Amino acid sequence: MLFISFLASGLTLHAPSLFDDGSGETFFAWLTNSILVSFLVSLFVIWVCRRATRNMTIIPNQKQNAFEAVVQTLYDMMEEIVGRHMIGRTFALLATLFVFILASNWFSLLPGVGSIGWGVKEPGFLNVPEVATPLLRPTTADLNMTLGMAAVFMVLWLYWSLSEVGPRKFLNHTFGVKGGLKGAMGVAMIPVFFFVGLIEVVSICFRPVSLSLRLFGNIFAGENLLTTMITLGKTLGLPAWMAYILSVSIPIPFYFLELLVGLLQATVFMLLCAVYIQLETTHEEEEH
Repeated sequence: MLFISFLASGLTLHAPSLFDDGSGETFFAWLTNSILVSFLVSLFVIWVCRRATRNMTIIPNQKQNAFEAVVQTLYDMMEEIVGRHMIGRTFALLATLFVFILASNWFSLLPGVGSIGWGVKEPGFLNVPEVATPLLRPTTADLNMTLGMAAVFMVLWLYWSLSEVGPRKFLNHTFGVKGGLKGAMGVAMIPVFFFVGLIEVVSICFRPVSLSLRLFGNIFAGENLLTTMITLGKTLGLPAWMAYILSVSIPIPFYFLELLVGLLQATVFMLLCAVYIQLETTHEEEEH
């Protein structure tokens, strides 16, 4: 039975399945509320892009102009980081990550996200039951999604790095002697730089973890922060009428904060991916 509540409960680490009957044998048990939101966000982004580019003209209309402004801004920003030789290969992924993450982060602030679903969690706030299984959950507040995006990027990052500079230069960049040292000094420093290369390999392996945890942690914490602010009056034991007023007024500045955090986290994710690409694909002649 579908239950609608006016209050979203705090997020759990586990994103519940929408069709799991408890046995784990349901065919659509893989469809969680965060995966559903990722489908909705993807369809929305595709719809907006198609609407803006359906009838492109030399003199753009407002929709086309806004779309081109976003694309051009992202393109110029990424070209400054990854370089002209890599922008054509990497821009589609970097821009897609930014737009999808931003739309997902802001989607989580819409009414109904986390407050429409199945079941009742007691006790409720102001006698309004909290939903036990939300139908919609912010997709970037699910570690599976953020880790999946980071893992896909790292696979493509490795392919781009090896195809651009070659396996030999890639290994030399990681383990080779730096600073132009030659002769006996260069030979003596080989073990040192080899050890530094091993540390770099460990750092590379941790990149998808840091990328995913940073995004997941900020969005997950933001959602629970909003829930805490909404229920602050009840937590403090204030009268029902005062708790209701506080539940409406106190979260307002935090909603604006989450809008900024959503934009910031999407930008950080994209910029870090671009920097990782730049570090491994910059040619030696470009470094001087």
